[in-house]
Amino acid sequence: MKFTIQKKDPKSNARSGTIDTVHGKIKTPIFMPVGTSGTIKGAHQHEINNDTKAQIILANTYHLYLRPGLDIIKSAGGIHKFIGWKKPLLTDSGGYQVYSLSGTRKIIEKGVTFQSHIDGDYHFFTPEYAIDIQRTIGADIIMAFDECTPYPCEYEYAKKSMHLTHRWLKRCCDRFDNTTNKYGYEQTFFPIVQGSVYKDLRRKSAEKIASFNREGNAIGGLSVGEPHELMYEMSDIVCSILPQEKPRYLMGVGTPSNLLENISLGVDMFDCVMPTRNARNGMLFTSEGTVNIKNKKWEKDYSLLDINGTSFVDKSYSKAYLRHLFKTNEMLGKQIATLHNIRFYLWLMEQARLKINDGEFSSWKNQMLKKLDFRL
Repeated sequence: MKFTIQKKDPKSNARSGTIDTVHGKIKTPIFMPVGTSGTIKGAHQHEINNDTKAQIILANTYHLYLRPGLDIIKSAGGIHKFIGWKKPLLTDSGGYQVYSLSGTRKIIEKGVTFQSHIDGDYHFFTPEYAIDIQRTIGADIIMAFDECTPYPCEYEYAKKSMHLTHRWLKRCCDRFDNTTNKYGYEQTFFPIVQGSVYKDLRRKSAEKIASFNREGNAIGGLSVGEPHELMYEMSDIVCSILPQEKPRYLMGVGTPSNLLENISLGVDMFDCVMPTRNARNGMLFTSEGTVNIKNKKWEKDYSLLDINGTSFVDKSYSKAYLRHLFKTNEMLGKQIATLHNIRFYLWLMEQARLKINDGEFSSWKNQMLKKLDFRL
């Protein structure tokens, strides 16, 4: 993997760039739609590729490990061939899912015992096994196995957890460096910064992660319930320490406003279930604010979903028609909404890149922030 910075914004730490992988180029800043089990819910791969113009998608190690299982993915020739996706793909290590199973998991130095949400069976993940699983899945970018702390979190627990994550990282790196890819192309490994919302811990973790000198770095443990201002503060601290010449990936974030604010701090990559999950519930993002398409006010509104029509994937559909689909519980409604929201997020990233390249990002961002969270 190779990361090239194209342009830096003169009034912030925003930058545009390109990540080169064997499965294609990724122009940054970029948002990665989340295909947890190897699919974006409610969308075909060709729609994600052609209609939304996604450059990279994310899948989850924990879910793919449970279903369909590693044997099936391996015999298919890896995740790209199994799901019919020819562009880059990233896998989360499963650490966040283990965090979300707090009632049914046990963390020890060696690894984590957790109970499957599917059938209740117990499984044991070590840092080494998390790397082995991701090697078998075959993603272009794979993540370290870490512990994601909750919010709020006591300082001593956050500190203990951070050090455990660092020890696990050393084991992940050793395993990654002593194993090879299974499908004839190189994979890239990203460590993850932790430290909850404590400045000194975030600094120490960022310094430790940077010392491993991997090809990219991630920021975890944010967007878990903390106020947005705290998120930005932690992100700012970490970005000031992580090397500028390597891509920075803020995991699990977030709203359109979150993305723009963190781009201005120096983040290059994002993922979040928000655009797809909200779409299935009728909440749509537009360049002028958010739309609850189920509301009666859209019943006879025959205009396109976005005021400018810039982010909508098919100009055949009006707000009135989409509301009708939701009110009648037609599957097509959720599909249209899903494609719309993903396309909007990616359009927002495209605009951010253009504005960075033109030296106008900061003023454009401030204008957009006034509109993005407005409820239409």
